[in-house]
Amino acid sequence: MAMQTGCCSAAPAVLLLLVVAAAGASVAGATYVRYKDHKQPIQARVEDLLGRMRIEEKIGQMTQIERHNASSAVIEKYFVGSVLSGGGSAPSEKASAATWQEMITKMQKAALSTRLGIPILYGIDAVHGNNNAYNATIFPHNVGLGATRDPDLVKRIGRATALEARATGIPYTFAPCVAVCRDPRWGGCYESFSEDTKLVQLMTSAVIPGLQGDVSSKHPRGVPFVGGTKHVAACAKHFVGDGGTHHGISANNTVLSFHDLMRIHMPPYYDAVIKGVSSVMISYSSWNGVKMHENKYLITQILKEKMHFRGFVITDWQAVDKITTPPHKHYYHSIQETIHAGIDMVMIPFDYPEFVADVQAQVMRGAIKMDRINDAVSRILRVKFAMGLFENPFPEHSLTGQLGSKEHRELAREAVRKSLVLLKNGKGRKDGKPVLPLSKKAKKILVVGTHAHDLGLQCGGWTKSWQGQSGNGITGHGTTILEAIKSAVDKKTIIDYSEHPDKGNVSKNEDEYDYAVVVVGEHPYAAAAGDNLNLTIPGPGPEVIRKVCELVKCVVVLVSGRPLVVEPYLDTMDALVAAWLPGTEGHGVADVLFGDHGFSGKLPRTWVRSVDQLPMNYGDKLYDPLFPFGFGLTTKPADRS
Repeated sequence: MAMQTGCCSAAPAVLLLLVVAAAGASVAGATYVRYKDHKQPIQARVEDLLGRMRIEEKIGQMTQIERHNASSAVIEKYFVGSVLSGGGSAPSEKASAATWQEMITKMQKAALSTRLGIPILYGIDAVHGNNNAYNATIFPHNVGLGATRDPDLVKRIGRATALEARATGIPYTFAPCVAVCRDPRWGGCYESFSEDTKLVQLMTSAVIPGLQGDVSSKHPRGVPFVGGTKHVAACAKHFVGDGGTHHGISANNTVLSFHDLMRIHMPPYYDAVIKGVSSVMISYSSWNGVKMHENKYLITQILKEKMHFRGFVITDWQAVDKITTPPHKHYYHSIQETIHAGIDMVMIPFDYPEFVADVQAQVMRGAIKMDRINDAVSRILRVKFAMGLFENPFPEHSLTGQLGSKEHRELAREAVRKSLVLLKNGKGRKDGKPVLPLSKKAKKILVVGTHAHDLGLQCGGWTKSWQGQSGNGITGHGTTILEAIKSAVDKKTIIDYSEHPDKGNVSKNEDEYDYAVVVVGEHPYAAAAGDNLNLTIPGPGPEVIRKVCELVKCVVVLVSGRPLVVEPYLDTMDALVAAWLPGTEGHGVADVLFGDHGFSGKLPRTWVRSVDQLPMNYGDKLYDPLFPFGFGLTTKPADRS
């Protein structure tokens, strides 16, 4: 009996232990979420999270909206997966790095409060530095970097840009542009490293590891890679053939055989994929009449399948709307076409309620296949996991000091001096010697031109705003070419400065000037606003060149995003320097003008005599340029011993 009693009395206790153990296992099962475990393989995390998601959450991941719309309520209601700043879109005028971080932190908290807690991916066009941010270092645009022929320099610039983006809390940049610009009439030509495919490949293979970090030799091909919180996810753009449109017209038709498309424009994307690029942005343009945003063959069969790209494909700004003329006509159908073509994330950026409703309706009726939705979302999640966004969703406060740091400005200065191309260094009319390098001990010099003392013109488009703007207050810091000249010359040197000099005054003082520096060029532009069918030097540039160079020994510094027609004025000039769009560090220009460093830049594109020769590119059978691709005179540093 005692045994029986003991046995019977022990049963409830054992049962209780079993219940508690089961409950404990249940709690443990509830608390362990595989996709939140950073030790799990990325693909396992993607599959686990995807399996938990509802249709509205999946569509949310495919949705990228503009910062203006991204309130906490909107992010939570629509499960928004990505937010961007359009050109010029900042949290406030002259916003500090800390202000940027506060804004993004608020958005991220809203995203993490949703059912599955998927962080947003914040993107920005950091195309020559973190150029939307006040006080950022503005590097030379890509055309200038192509002139350096220095991939190590470009990699270091990528790394610095990543740090300055992270300083503002931004982990994703819509860069680099890997276009091969074949016609300088295109307004986006300065975003291209070169007309030469191999040079674009060289720079692509350098800048992406700079932005994202170095992939190991064992890293699976095509799988996105971001090496921690001091790097950013990159975006190769604009796929594909944007630099080959007819007459260089933005978003126009690229008429090429498949062989030539693959030979000229596709190779940089192979390099980008090999380097683990996180995303690819599609071009507004068409290939042989088919809009790239609905070209399933190139996006899905070539990029995703043949090239094994495993990151995500994103549209350009409002590109789904722009498939039709007028824009937004048949939007419902355009959504279907683009998503089935292989688009994963849509840069809407404003009409997100309509987009979400249309996608959901089409999925429900089977017009958009769930397999395509799942593939798109898997690719987006793969990038978010690869970059550690789930583990580190918030900005790092310790990085705010990276914005516009002294080290980065010195790097930009190095880039400027290496990017300058010396096109002419003729004999001076008085002393019989080459004009450059200039003497620092001149008694009196003349500095003239619209671009001599204007940081906005010096930086070009995509600086503070999409189109860029003139003025010295827009970047926060920086050195104009005039200021750099003042800093370089002897304290006793008298400098006369005039934006638009009077010829009579120049004539009166011509015997007093040792030399003149004439700084003229293009006004800022971006994309279609910069399309230019004549490529003449904008006024009053030609008039200033004639007024000054006919009277005084002169060096013309041309600030432009592409070669311009200079042959009519070339005989008047004693020296000509292509400065491209150098950015904030004007000291780099003075460094070579005055011989602290020698000229070493080489033309990244052909310099034609007139637009009648266009398109003309290196390797063409008929090739008679003013200055050929790769041309660039060199000088040695001045011996001032």
